[in-house]
Amino acid sequence: MRRLAEIQIRDPFLVCEDQVYYLFGSTDKDIWHGPGVGFDVYRGSRPGEFTSFEGPFPAFRPPAGFWSTTNFWAPEVHAHHGAFFMFASFQPVHGRRGTAVLRSERVMGPYVPWSEGPVTPPEWECLDGTFFVDVDARPWMVFCHEWTQVGDGQVCAMPMDATLRRACGAPRVLFTASQAPWAAPLRDRAPGSYVTDGPYVVRHPSGALLILWSSFGVDGKYCIGVARSRSGVLDGPWTQSDQPLYEADGGHGMVFAGPDSRLFLAIHTPNSTPDERPVFIGLRTTEDGLAVTGEIFA
Repeated sequence: MRRLAEIQIRDPFLVCEDQVYYLFGSTDKDIWHGPGVGFDVYRGSRPGEFTSFEGPFPAFRPPAGFWSTTNFWAPEVHAHHGAFFMFASFQPVHGRRGTAVLRSERVMGPYVPWSEGPVTPPEWECLDGTFFVDVDARPWMVFCHEWTQVGDGQVCAMPMDATLRRACGAPRVLFTASQAPWAAPLRDRAPGSYVTDGPYVVRHPSGALLILWSSFGVDGKYCIGVARSRSGVLDGPWTQSDQPLYEADGGHGMVFAGPDSRLFLAIHTPNSTPDERPVFIGLRTTEDGLAVTGEIFA
């Protein structure tokens, strides 16, 4: 059994199936330099347990001849139409970084390649794709167009076909990092270099859509902000929170419900390798967004 403080992981993502919690994330010891090993999963030590885990267990290992050998990042697992789909980012041997889709019949895997390489545009530098199904049951990938290519990082959305193997329409820009009052340009980079990382879409009780996303604040620390679409659709318009939801050098957040239906924010902190660990922070809904509570599991 492992406590959260004993698990090195970036980009944590929680899935609950049959009252059991599964913890996915970027689990290579050094995700910045190859070779990529794969993705591991941790399983709650008993039903309803989300702070102690068994594992790690291998969830994905690249098959012979796999098109990527490095930068295995940010796996998310979503149940859809009777199967489990993993959205994860990779750096191709030839081409630009992007998010691909893997598939399994079981939540723990093994996951196998489903899309033919990245689903994101091949000429774009992309990462951190997440899955969203709109009110008309249309599937989407929401992802980041990297600041390394566009300067002012973008959060974009792209429709997917029913199989989740490929895109079925052009991507659209939802917002850019510099639109958030709390976000700051990267230090020691070209002017106007703003990061977008880790988008995650959640429906507010009011019907609005919220996107949690990460960047760097004025003090240079990794933060999570919230964008709102009060129309409840991806087309927006999107407005940004004035202040970060979390600003203490942690990010790449997602929202999950605990066993008593209380909401939690899952992040990794600090934002440095090999010190990153999963931390779960209590959340409450506000009139038009989310706020953290004093409850922390680390």
